Amino acid sequence: MSLNDLQTLPGVTAQPDSATAQFVFNHTMLRVKDIEKSLDFYTRVLGFRVVDKRDFPAAEFSLYFLALVDPAQIPVDDAARHQWMKSIPGVLELTHNYGTEKDPEFAYHDGNTDPRGFGHICVSVPDVRIACERFETLGVPFQKRLQDGRMNHLAFIKDPDGYWVEVIQPTELKG
Repeated sequence: MSLNDLQTLPGVTAQPDSATAQFVFNHTMLRVKDIEKSLDFYTRVLGFRVVDKRDFPAAEFSLYFLALVDPAQIPVDDAARHQWMKSIPGVLELTHNYGTEKDPEFAYHDGNTDPRGFGHICVSVPDVRIACERFETLGVPFQKRLQDGRMNHLAFIKDPDGYWVEVIQPTELKG
């Protein structure tokens, strides 16, 4: 079914309500076992910045909000930063439930084994080949390397919990 064909489906052609004009897709949440390993991966390997953190000790969990932003954009004031973080697109929320990192048998379902559900998140990079070479050097596990299969313009790497991260570039590769 083409993109034009999709316009014929009930509801797809509906004009969005004007009340939704200012809506922003803000964040996706992933539960992580070991917050130190996850923060290392998302900040050092993928370049995210921690933009906010919220602790809930009585409920034994913390929330870490990350985004691919210039650190100069991040407000210093806690209330202003929290408000700003809720207004930008593309935020990744890592939820850490206390103690999961201490249980060697504990693991979250990555959504890519049966029963399948959640699939992946995606990061666009200026040059997918250079990014993948760097991931190889850093020892990042791959689900799919560029040369694997027919889709040699994208790769999938895995975070410490096994979640897949698709890596693409906005322009097509030549050759």
